[in-house]
Amino acid sequence: MVRAAGVVGLATLASRVAGFVRDLVVAYCFGAGPAADAFFVAFRIPNLLRRLLAEGALTIAFIPVFTEVLAKKGKAEAVLLARSTFGLLGLTLLAVCALGIAFSPQVVRFIAPGFTPGDETFALAVNLTRWCFPYIFLVSLTALASGVLNSLDHFFAPAVSPVLLNLCLIFGAVWLSPRVDPPVLGLALGVILGGTCQALMQAPFLKARGVGLTPAWDWRNPALRRVLRLMGPAAFGAAIYQLTVFINTILSSYLAPGSISYLYYADRLIEFPLGIFAIAISTAVLPSLSRQAADGDQEALKRTMAHGLRLTLFINLPAMAGLLVLAQPLVLLLFTRGRFGLADAQATAAAVMGYGVGLWAFAALRAVLPAFYALKDTRTPMKVGAVCLLVNLGVSLALMGPLAHVGLALATSITSAVNLGLLLWLLRWRLGRLGGREVLASGLRIALAAAGMAALVWAVVYLPDWDQAGGWGRGLVRPLVGLGVGLAGYLALAWLLRLRELGELMQVLRRR
Repeated sequence: MVRAAGVVGLATLASRVAGFVRDLVVAYCFGAGPAADAFFVAFRIPNLLRRLLAEGALTIAFIPVFTEVLAKKGKAEAVLLARSTFGLLGLTLLAVCALGIAFSPQVVRFIAPGFTPGDETFALAVNLTRWCFPYIFLVSLTALASGVLNSLDHFFAPAVSPVLLNLCLIFGAVWLSPRVDPPVLGLALGVILGGTCQALMQAPFLKARGVGLTPAWDWRNPALRRVLRLMGPAAFGAAIYQLTVFINTILSSYLAPGSISYLYYADRLIEFPLGIFAIAISTAVLPSLSRQAADGDQEALKRTMAHGLRLTLFINLPAMAGLLVLAQPLVLLLFTRGRFGLADAQATAAAVMGYGVGLWAFAALRAVLPAFYALKDTRTPMKVGAVCLLVNLGVSLALMGPLAHVGLALATSITSAVNLGLLLWLLRWRLGRLGGREVLASGLRIALAAAGMAALVWAVVYLPDWDQAGGWGRGLVRPLVGLGVGLAGYLALAWLLRLRELGELMQVLRRR
């Protein structure tokens, strides 16, 4: 599991770096104004549906059933299940895309009610939504192919394919935007191009493993029906974080102009550590947990989940501490150029801190949810998600008045912590002791090392007078020195505290 997570983590690192370059280019070209707000609204709609209908629900429902069929009935039956899922998914997504394009004004009105019908921003968002909607068809087929490859213990191609989307968006912003009207349409065209490249990339790896995803119409397949039964609740339970972000988009459309963009850029910064390790652990652990659940080995399942949770905290607690200390220097380094000014950077950094205090909960959820999905229980996360959506809405409405967009980010953090606590309590009630004392003991020692690292980084970044170094010192050297000192300090503290997670990771690196 750790080796697989390492492969996914390295591939996702490349994707996240490309994503930051993409966001840097988008911020340079479009800033945080009405055009950027319109594109982020338009792209969020198919992106949310991708999480609900494809990568979230499909992967969660498909991998456990596919793994069980592969183990008990053989590869031929498993491939037939994949082809049948492909046929049904393709027809469903074509219908979704057609409806989304036809009703784009209503969709934009729903997701961004603060946009006034008839004004320029609303019309632009509608136009961009129509261009972006086919992306859900392309990337959903990519998600199905990725689920098949992950079940066959191939993780690299699915994890690295988002790099292609980021490169295509950069191409759209730099090369296409000056050649189309309005210029922001170049980003929407880059979305379509990126989705096409992602889908095509999976084909040779599937072929190498003897899997052809030509559609099949065996809709009476019992395994396919099981996938469909699991998908509905999974779509809601797995996308709770994205749904809270979606609620934030709706509420932030009532706030000052640029609020949607501040939350988007902050979310991108938070997604960096989540993607490199938390999502990597979640991706790697689900096939392992599914095999253990199919074998009826609950003790092994609990050990694997606890192991994944400890490793997730080992990476994301110091990442949280680092983001809280370095929020403003990092935003200044990454985004402040072109039409993205100092005031935009300060507002975005405040949102980063609002999201950042909940990074540990965001990450831990990624390690806990796969245990439910491996047990083919998608209803429990769905019910917990429904409760947490109400919690998020209430806390958001309470905080958005005094704290504006920062209150929305903080509400998301609070909701994720509530979500994690409820899921752990319910899982312990179902399986018995989960090894919580061991995880808590490791978490406290990791938190101690992370706190020491944060104090060291703060002293290095804020005590010296970096203004004497000029613009380079303030903009580039200060955050990079902070990151370097933080990494070295955390590793040293982890070694002094004898954190077992450091030893486990080092053993894998030595073997590689």
